[in-house]
Amino acid sequence: MIDHLGIAVKDAATSREFYALALAPLGYGVVMEFQGHVGFGPPGRPQFWISEGAPGSPLHLAFAAPNRAAVDAFYAAAIKAGARDNGPPGLRPHYHSHYYGAFVIDPNGHNTEAVCHAS
Repeated sequence: MIDHLGIAVKDAATSREFYALALAPLGYGVVMEFQGHVGFGPPGRPQFWISEGAPGSPLHLAFAAPNRAAVDAFYAAAIKAGARDNGPPGLRPHYHSHYYGAFVIDPNGHNTEAVCHAS
């Protein structure tokens, strides 16, 4: 159900060091870093993201979708239910070549996404 989760941290460098050390015994490490974001998880699969910001800020929550049509349907349903657009369905090759996602802002201000990793 949950594909990945992102939280705001007050000091990205300190939090990067903390999570790198704390998650290592679980088999997780830094998988990806860009533009002030650090993704942790098993090799090749960032599932927990930190980004510098005000703790308690809206979070980023991504739901796994079985295919691209489901991503499209999620986006349409969320907009119809009152969400605000935060990125229509489409490829996001800066994440990886098959990353197909759609982003909305839910009624609580959270950046909510549906994503499919299949080609």
